[in-house]
Amino acid sequence: MNCELCPRACRVDRETTRGRCHETNAIRIARASLHMWEEPCISGESGSGTVFFTGCPLGCVYCQNHKIANGQNGTVLSSEELTQVFLKLQDMGANNINLVTPTHFVPQIVPALERAKENGLTLPVVYNTGSYETVETLRRMEGLVDVYLPDLKYVNADLSARYSFAPDYFSVASAALAEMFRQVRTPQFDGNDMMTRGMIVRHLILPGCTEDSKAVLRYLWDTYGDDIYVSIMDQYTPMPGVEKLYPELARKVTPEEYDSVVDFAVDLGMTQAFVQEGEAASESFIPDFEHFDLDKFLQ
Repeated sequence: MNCELCPRACRVDRETTRGRCHETNAIRIARASLHMWEEPCISGESGSGTVFFTGCPLGCVYCQNHKIANGQNGTVLSSEELTQVFLKLQDMGANNINLVTPTHFVPQIVPALERAKENGLTLPVVYNTGSYETVETLRRMEGLVDVYLPDLKYVNADLSARYSFAPDYFSVASAALAEMFRQVRTPQFDGNDMMTRGMIVRHLILPGCTEDSKAVLRYLWDTYGDDIYVSIMDQYTPMPGVEKLYPELARKVTPEEYDSVVDFAVDLGMTQAFVQEGEAASESFIPDFEHFDLDKFLQ
């Protein structure tokens, strides 16, 4: 298969070679666990059943999960074992199955999810993505995904080119968001205030980039209004060594920067928005990807 699953369209035969995403066709995950640090309507009290896939089509220079995004960590598993992981997370009390950076494994995830549903999986499925997606790949997930949890990282092409090597990011991501919204429409919740259907768009504020953050929020408001939720994040954490090539990213977002973006959202009229209070930029947002034992997890 000459891979065109993501907008990079590297056309690599991933049966034998790693693609631009750093992965072959062999499914690899870095961690499966109950994750407590998603938005409240995703994690709840018992946690979101996250499955962190290795590799990434985007490869942002500031990624806090860079160890798995570039393929350093990961455990190979079969499609049948992936089904077992989904069912195990349900048995552990997860609120949902949260597929983190799944794009490049969509052809393998689809049968694993279908098999899990045939074997008793009843949890909502969350598709957690940086939004560098093709509409064609997203359509493969239609009917299987209940909640989309995408980023909208940038409007400015200079920023997306510098930090994600993707000058076309906004045009690609905005089309992807439109497809996600077409599939799941307006938010729905269960009796415990857990989202069972809908879309939450995340935006991570970067140091010195508040004007672009405001452009992101204006686009989301003008396009979707209150038909989606927005998560405005201040947890940006400088990764070791980022200052060598990107000195402007060698600091956290200031309270003044964050407040200016949140105030802008309020002025727009946004009410369905999640904000982070206090010291959100902490190591608790970066799970342990180096000590996951699949056999032990499935016991």
